[in-house]
Amino acid sequence: MFKSLLKAPNLIILRQPCQKCTNLRKSPFRAYSQDPGEQMRQANKKRLRSTLYYFTATGVVTLGMSYAAVPLYRMFCQAYSYGGTTVEGHDSSKVESMQADRNRPIRVRFNADKAANMRWNFSPQQTEITVFPGETALAFYTAKNPTDCSVVGISTYNVIPFEAGQYFNKIQCFCFEEQMLNPHEQVDMPVFFYIDPEFTEDPYLENCKEITLSYTFFEAKDGFKIPVPQYTK
Repeated sequence: MFKSLLKAPNLIILRQPCQKCTNLRKSPFRAYSQDPGEQMRQANKKRLRSTLYYFTATGVVTLGMSYAAVPLYRMFCQAYSYGGTTVEGHDSSKVESMQADRNRPIRVRFNADKAANMRWNFSPQQTEITVFPGETALAFYTAKNPTDCSVVGISTYNVIPFEAGQYFNKIQCFCFEEQMLNPHEQVDMPVFFYIDPEFTEDPYLENCKEITLSYTFFEAKDGFKIPVPQYTK
């Protein structure tokens, strides 16, 4: 009977599986070239490196912008008289030829402020002066370092009302420049300026009889970033 079964055409002979197949069924993860745990660790390392590169680049850009903030803000404000900032880069020929309008006296008030951490004493030498559009004028501020160490300061300024900023031209000023005062040193800081005669032709300033020029001093330290007024954001 056994011989007849071997001769049967549809007979399927079940052979014993090879050792290699048996091992694959018992340990399916051996088909991978790398352990999944190792793959996960490598992926985590790659993400950490990418995050580190990102924050490093962000820090470099932020540091560069902090150093550029003062000159960029100064150029923008002085070019467009934004937020009451006075205009720089006056036309010297216009200064020589302009005529004062004696029919429109303007009272210019002077204000001095300083940041909470600023150790200087800072104040205007005059409370106010009266000027005419088309006339140059000179005013002074006084700064004193009452401490026993050198202190470096830097100032910003603006004009109120803001609309008058485009007509308030300074010929000489101490703003946006670092000033170092030695222990107990005192200096006089001049402001040489004029109000453009076109001030009288602006309908928005028809009833304006008073302008306030305000300076604020900050202590300039390493990494200092000059504050930008809210109206510029």
